[in-house]
Amino acid sequence: MRLAISIPQRVGAGGFDQSAFRNYLVRAEELGFEGAWVQEQLIGSGPVLRPLDTLAFAAACTDRIRLGCAVLVTPLHSPVHLAAEIATVDQLSRGRLDVGVVAGGKGRNYAAFGLSPEGAISRFREGLELMKRLWAQPEVTAESRFWRLDSVRAGLTPFQRPHPPIWFGGHHPDALRRAVQLGQGFIGAGSQTTAQFAEQAGVIRRLLASEQAAPGFQIAKRVYVAVDEDVERARTRTAEALDELYGDGAAGRLLPVAVIGPPEACLQGLQQVADLGPDLILLNPLFDEAAQLERLATEVVPQLVAR
Repeated sequence: MRLAISIPQRVGAGGFDQSAFRNYLVRAEELGFEGAWVQEQLIGSGPVLRPLDTLAFAAACTDRIRLGCAVLVTPLHSPVHLAAEIATVDQLSRGRLDVGVVAGGKGRNYAAFGLSPEGAISRFREGLELMKRLWAQPEVTAESRFWRLDSVRAGLTPFQRPHPPIWFGGHHPDALRRAVQLGQGFIGAGSQTTAQFAEQAGVIRRLLASEQAAPGFQIAKRVYVAVDEDVERARTRTAEALDELYGDGAAGRLLPVAVIGPPEACLQGLQQVADLGPDLILLNPLFDEAAQLERLATEVVPQLVAR
């Protein structure tokens, strides 16, 4: 089992702090985290940096740590643009990129992107297939329900061949099946409980045993975490962060899934996830990220890894 840490994306009132951002990533690499991940919240989530742009900057700050995004709602993007952006970050990082994708759900504001929710799954599958072709073929001609390409040359291709590992999000049984059929990994959402993740991981493993899947398919889980002896303070600050990230009222639904408390309590909560056998756990503090990084690395991770 490997451990990754989330990358802070919120921009404070004073603007983006390049020094703090760089120091955080350098320290995460020094502390031995396997990966550093971002997420995509394009609208309604406060002042947050876009994911792939953030990873491009992160690539310049680091040398070894893998850089991931969980997850891109790809139906909201043009596959031609997105394929080029992903290839750019993979080249800038010299092949350290992991890409998470998801089809999205009914609550998405498709109209804000000039789209309709109708056919989102078809758009998702067609877009993903087009990106793979753009990365693999010198010239692409295709006509489908949503896209028409006539002798399009992508030009830039990813450093990793044939492309960066593609992780799938989602929790519907159909989404889990798509992950096994089309991807190289599955990552459970931070909004899902440990029990829900256990069920999803079980479905994934049964599908892996019965269907042709990518070699070395991986399973991961994002966990919102806060190390603090003052549990009520941590709960309040986590709730505020969740409401800002997902919208007012989100904390009432999501706070129970977070691992909060002193190091012993966080270790217990994370151990429950680790006992399910994931290949990767993504630790996601939501406030005081630099301080949380240090506490997790020194007071929680050594005991978690040792068990």
